[in-house]
Order: sequence, then structure tokens, then C-alpha cells
Amino acid sequence: MADQLDSGMVAGHSAESGQLSPVTAGGPATETHHGRPVSWVAVGLMMAAFLVGGLGLILGPIWWLFWVGVGMCTVGGLLALATHIFDDWY
Repeated sequence: MADQLDSGMVAGHSAESGQLSPVTAGGPATETHHGRPVSWVAVGLMMAAFLVGGLGLILGPIWWLFWVGVGMCTVGGLLALATHIFDDWY
């Protein structure tokens, strides 16, 4: 039953040779990363903030470094909210 043609499937050659392949326009399907570059910058900033804050706790604790990480995470969160990061889900 799994090898029957569906509305989105065509018989053809896939990586598993002879299995059904999804219909694609213009070639093989490619996986893309969703989101705008500004969203990735906000997420990257928050990840770096957790790294800085975590190092501040591990290396001492060095409280000023921890609070720099908290501030960086706050800026990244505000950037994410200001650019409507949750609208990138599609």
C-alpha cells in the first residue's frame, strides 16, 4: 500500500532507486533554512549571550561578565520582538 502513486508522487528514480519520489518543479527538492537574516542575527546574539553569561558563571563567578551576557540576551530578545521573529514560521 505504501508504494501506490499518490497525488503528489511520481514513479521515478530516487536515491533509493525505484521508490516513489515527490513531485518537484525544476529539479530535486532542497531543504532551506526558514527565517530572515535579521532573525538569525537575533538568535545568534542570544546564543552568544548565553555563552558569555555561562562563562561568567564558570570562570569565577565573574559577575560583571554574567550581567553583560544578560544584557546581550535582553538586546537580542528585544531585536527579535521588534523584527517580528515569530512571523518567520511558514
